[in-house]
Amino acid sequence: MLDMTPKEVKERSALRINPCKTCQPVGAMYCALGVAKCMPHSHGSQGCCSYHRTVLSRHFKEPAIAASSSFTEGTSVFGGRSNINTSVKNIFDMYDPDIIAIHTTCLSETIGDDLNSYILDMDIPEGKKVIHCNTPSYSGSHVNGFTNMMLGFMNYLAKKSETPNGKTAIFPGWQNPGDERELKRMATLMGVPYIMFPDHTGVMDAPMTGSYEYYPEGGTSIEDIKSLGDCDSVLALGEITCTEPAEYMEKKFKVPYKLIPMPIGVAFTDAYLMALQMASKNEVPKQLEVERGQLVDLMLDSHQYTYQKKAAIFGDPDTVIGLTSICLEMGIIPKYVITGTPKEDFTRKIKSMLEQYNVTDCTVKANADLFELHQWIKNSPIDILIGTSYGKQIARAEDIPFVRAGFPVLDRYGGTLLPFVGYTGGIRFVEKVTSALMDRQDRDCTDEDFELVM
Repeated sequence: MLDMTPKEVKERSALRINPCKTCQPVGAMYCALGVAKCMPHSHGSQGCCSYHRTVLSRHFKEPAIAASSSFTEGTSVFGGRSNINTSVKNIFDMYDPDIIAIHTTCLSETIGDDLNSYILDMDIPEGKKVIHCNTPSYSGSHVNGFTNMMLGFMNYLAKKSETPNGKTAIFPGWQNPGDERELKRMATLMGVPYIMFPDHTGVMDAPMTGSYEYYPEGGTSIEDIKSLGDCDSVLALGEITCTEPAEYMEKKFKVPYKLIPMPIGVAFTDAYLMALQMASKNEVPKQLEVERGQLVDLMLDSHQYTYQKKAAIFGDPDTVIGLTSICLEMGIIPKYVITGTPKEDFTRKIKSMLEQYNVTDCTVKANADLFELHQWIKNSPIDILIGTSYGKQIARAEDIPFVRAGFPVLDRYGGTLLPFVGYTGGIRFVEKVTSALMDRQDRDCTDEDFELVM
């Protein structure tokens, strides 16, 4: 495994080992799958598209449909106009989507394909749509690709009419379907009419029905995306992923926005709930008050096992910000907090949270990788590791309890159906962390300390 990782840490600027991210097109493809009857399209080689689909399918345990321009050596020299024109025609003829969402790859970006002009010259069937965004694989991360595809949809489709629709646009950021379902449940309980964009519920958690459908019922409709400009306000969840789309809405359509962290834990879920209350002017229903009380009660009950435990947290920036917040609420000390996405706003937001809890001995880094995280852990051990499946080798090598969270989780099932957001998601997270720590205590204790009641 990773037993031979050296303890000596050396600065690296041009090399990533065991990266804590993947490439932009993966995020663009996932965003597009959250739109109803949409076919994501990778403007590049078949291998690129296959990789992106594989990563998503392994995480969600669902088919991730997508098409490819199937670049060859000749395309790389002469450009991809012919390929994309043929691809679009074949996709509409064979798969009949309502919309094709094209994203670029490193190859098409490098040769300089002008997709905007290509699309303008296409013969697109009546009633169908083709949009695109630029997602160079060699910069940013999958999180940036997700943001860019959101902007692509809005740039091509969103309009403002003379009649407001009275709805709140909820931008959930990079979430699992289980999280999006919980966010929608809370909005419904608060009586907020909303448009969630994108919305993967019903698509990436589609039920088994006995027959396969390319386009399961679910996803944000094209009509809803068109009407985003008529919304009363935007509620953007995830300060890294959703800032640009929210700013776009305010700049182009004069729709005001509220930007809050991903609602994981008590404080951030409170912020989401208060934003919903501002939109609806309704009182918080008893059901949500009870769920909040249950989460706080569970934190109090389990604090003897979580208090002052040291954690390493890694993954996507908005997810890690939320996980760090709930860990602090549990009395856990974040020792190492990293993301692979190159965004320095991440470090500022994490350090601001740490200051509120008087936590000083914490290493925070954006554009980091899991090799250096492993080296830090070797030099100063921790009690629990929290992050994606790519941390399991570190957990095994250093014999650390490990809780899987974020994207991707490739080696477990069911996680994408259940939330980490909201009060109910917080309960799930506290239970998983506490159980991991208690399992370790059971494993390591002597026979006379092996208790039935803990």
